[in-house]
Amino acid sequence: MSLEADEAGGKRAAPTAAASASPPPPSNAQWGGRFAGGPAAIMQEINASIGFDRALWRQDIRGSLAHAAMLLKVGLLLPDEEQAIREGLHGIAVEIEEGRFRFDIALEDIHMNIEARLSERVGEPGKRLHTARSRNDQVATDFRLWVRDAIDGLDGQVAALMRSLARRAAEHAADPMPGFTHLQTAQPVTFGHHLLAYVEMLSRDRGRLADARRRLNECPLGSAALAGTSFPIDRRLTAELLGFDRPTANSLDAVSDRDFALEYLAALSILAMHLSRFAEEIVIWCSAPFGFIQLSDGFTTGSSIMPQKRNPDAAELTRAKGGRITGALVGLLTVMKGLPLAYAKDMQEDKEPVFDATDAATLCLAATDGMVRDMRARTDRMRALAGSGFSTATDLADWLVRALRLPFRTAHHVTGRLVAAAERKGVDLADLSLAEMQAEEPRITQELFGVLTVDASVASRRSEGGTAPERVAAQAAAWLERLGAAA
Repeated sequence: MSLEADEAGGKRAAPTAAASASPPPPSNAQWGGRFAGGPAAIMQEINASIGFDRALWRQDIRGSLAHAAMLLKVGLLLPDEEQAIREGLHGIAVEIEEGRFRFDIALEDIHMNIEARLSERVGEPGKRLHTARSRNDQVATDFRLWVRDAIDGLDGQVAALMRSLARRAAEHAADPMPGFTHLQTAQPVTFGHHLLAYVEMLSRDRGRLADARRRLNECPLGSAALAGTSFPIDRRLTAELLGFDRPTANSLDAVSDRDFALEYLAALSILAMHLSRFAEEIVIWCSAPFGFIQLSDGFTTGSSIMPQKRNPDAAELTRAKGGRITGALVGLLTVMKGLPLAYAKDMQEDKEPVFDATDAATLCLAATDGMVRDMRARTDRMRALAGSGFSTATDLADWLVRALRLPFRTAHHVTGRLVAAAERKGVDLADLSLAEMQAEEPRITQELFGVLTVDASVASRRSEGGTAPERVAAQAAAWLERLGAAA
């Protein structure tokens, strides 16, 4: 039975063998000379990968074009044969893009489907294309190309999210909010400073993706099944035509390596963890007890029974999909951990987790960017809570060190006793009288009260990387400049 492509080249379940319009052929006509009988229906079902690996069609055609150009250069194809192959492959690309190509489960995978269609279109030259290559090095090449393309697309999305966060950080560089440790009020920070923390995280994510891209950028094509080939091929030409830095150095490693997919999934897992942490904060910030931000109807949903609800479902689903992405990494690690060299059919299970994780990461990045641009910060509410929980206690201790030259540990104890006194009275530190302050440390003066405001607290944190508004504004501007964006 055949399977039609969708416009996006997305994944669709492979048809069951039982639903086939005609019985399977005695064997796969592309490679079945060894076998007299056809596969059992369940064997055909478990063996075929066309239901998902058709997503590699662009990369497969790109690799075949480069392979044909190399075969021409070394004299393994004649000019008219290479031209026929080139024109045939371009024609197949059009068929797939227009949804006219029919994917056949009996041909198992994207490589055989394209090669069979090429032979139908151009005859004998199409059958020559597989000279000096195997499906083992072919799929390794296609998959590296796909992951490389995915990294390039995700890098653009991560950069876009960083720009959105940096713009909002510039907007809120001086707006105080509570800073937390253990989800308990710690010290005041600015909302802009908090948002820039995620810009830093995402910058590291971009670095990890770039590192993974650099390491994967070696070309397996020409490694053949596992041992290389006896044909006089030019692997450096093939690598150059496909934009790789060099050919892989060992043919056994080249066809059995999926480190590039694992490293990519590892980078995606850390990225997803960062997006999940931010999503969790959005969920908290949207809740009534906090009320720090509000999302519009575009990024929230209602309740079937409670008409007042505005649920931050985009954030919740982003948080959930992080587990899905991490699961893809663990799943592929588990597939690979027991495999001897070189290729084993287990490795057919490498693509679906990578495709699924990429789809999830793409969606989460888009949703997070949308929420960042959409959210309305309730700065009055943030400011009101920024001084709660004795958040300026550290400022008091710092003043004791600066003004009275108390050792910090002594200042810490004095401040702790003053916090306890304020707690007993049910007031903030700034509401204690000077006499009450001096009962704990006689040298305290009226000057101390000037450091106990939220604005004074954040303004004092001028150390590099600190939350002082001028520092935050400068850092946001620097990021926007690096990202090629205006504030």
